[in-house]
Amino acid sequence: MSALLTLDRLNVALPEGADRAHALSDVSLEIAANEILCVVGESGSGKSMTANAIMGLLPGGVTLAGGRILFEGRDLAAMSEPEMRALRGAGIAMIFQEPMTALNPLRTIGDQIGEMFVIHTALPRKEIGRRVLALLEEVRIPQPAQAAKAYPHELSGGQRQRAMIAMALALDPKVLIADEPTTALDVTTQAQILTLIRDLQKRKGTAVLFITHDFGVVAEIADRVAVMQHGVVVEHGTAAQVLDDPRHPYTRQLIAAVPPLSAPPPRPLSPEVVLSIAHVTKTFRTGGFLGRGARVTHAVKDVSLTLPRGSTLGIVGESGSGKSTLARCIVRLVSPESGAITLQGRDLLQLDANAMRAERRKVQMVFQDPFASLNPRRKAGELVAQGLVEHGTPRAEALARARELFGLVGLDPLAVDRFPHEFSGGQRQRIGLARALALKPEVLVADEPVSALDVSVQAQVLRLLADLQQRLGLSIVFITHDLRVAAQICDRIAVMKDGEVVEQGLAGAVFGAPQQPYTKALLAAIPGPKIGGPVLIPTAAEAI
Repeated sequence: MSALLTLDRLNVALPEGADRAHALSDVSLEIAANEILCVVGESGSGKSMTANAIMGLLPGGVTLAGGRILFEGRDLAAMSEPEMRALRGAGIAMIFQEPMTALNPLRTIGDQIGEMFVIHTALPRKEIGRRVLALLEEVRIPQPAQAAKAYPHELSGGQRQRAMIAMALALDPKVLIADEPTTALDVTTQAQILTLIRDLQKRKGTAVLFITHDFGVVAEIADRVAVMQHGVVVEHGTAAQVLDDPRHPYTRQLIAAVPPLSAPPPRPLSPEVVLSIAHVTKTFRTGGFLGRGARVTHAVKDVSLTLPRGSTLGIVGESGSGKSTLARCIVRLVSPESGAITLQGRDLLQLDANAMRAERRKVQMVFQDPFASLNPRRKAGELVAQGLVEHGTPRAEALARARELFGLVGLDPLAVDRFPHEFSGGQRQRIGLARALALKPEVLVADEPVSALDVSVQAQVLRLLADLQQRLGLSIVFITHDLRVAAQICDRIAVMKDGEVVEQGLAGAVFGAPQQPYTKALLAAIPGPKIGGPVLIPTAAEAI
């Protein structure tokens, strides 16, 4: 089978002052029609840089330093910008990682998909509208006519990703580049997107270059696999060869870092309940002029849960199930209209602002996106010390405590003078942990703290959480849509759907013998069920 796209000893140079001289070093890959090549590796391995080089979208200061990019015999590296502009979308199209960033928030979905036809064809407006609806139907967006008139924020994450796929497929490209298209999606939406890409690829004979750091996804979708590390392809072969008999130590390390689906043996749980959630309900009402078009969302409906001291309660479910709203209710970022949230005998929902301020140091939150939750204009040490200063600790003492906390979470104490952008994603998540631990909380609420991290970095953060829990006696509410992670770190699991808890119990029971059809559907949707390394969390039973 002849190659449709070939990278021949491709080199991409980084600007002076970067950690290394090259983003890509002698990268050689090829992909044929009707084939899916997965490029896998950690952040910084060169995966996305490879995609950007193919598309002619390298960032400023980054340059092609050698090699060829051959598409149907033409060298893309030698093309002018007008030539590349004509090729993008028509010959090679790309699905970007974050659709909310890639889509224009001020234009409707239909308008943005239709722009592909406006730029590359002379089709009349009516025909463009017809094709837009056909594309939305093809990617299985419900009610395509309404979706075409909607703005990006009015669609779910999975629907936005489907709209991005529709846009990429508009002109029937011969090569489709998918850059981490399922990273932040819950398991059922992820499974739908993977099935959709595989189905479209088979029907249209498209060559797909699929970039990911998730070996579960690789097992589900790949024909061939290329593993990248520090801009170099370290292993290359069929999916079966790479997954079943990995040769390079780095590949074996990545596969071993994927959490298995089986839960470790249960630990004995303390009879003392540190946090109790009783019949909590939260409803959002939005929109509507004089009541017209108003929407009512029952985000949390009559939820009751308990957290034994020193244990981890996992709350899992799809996007929109109410997990994050419940987390925000616990820390009083939003106020439920009914129910009780009792922390060490005090109902947080009955406290006024001043009393809640005093109690807030006992329950702290780690947010999903550490970069968005860290002020980019303040040094990391100041961000960690901020809570202490607000609660009356002298600034010098608070900064000294910040250095201690940096050491506690595995960061260099001297790094307190650096800004958030100077850290990696995993390091920023450690800063978020240090900030949450500064006030010595009784309960840590972690909202998707590892969902956007590479598997190896994810494993490091999970081990860190387990170690901190044992050393500090922390009680943790762990919000996640990643069931592999939940199986390893959580003592008990609560499964949420449409704002309600539909199943709860010990992790081993929920994952080993789920009772509810919804729980079974979530488990069935996990990609690559046989992929997984050793248990991440220590299994020795320790009294709490």
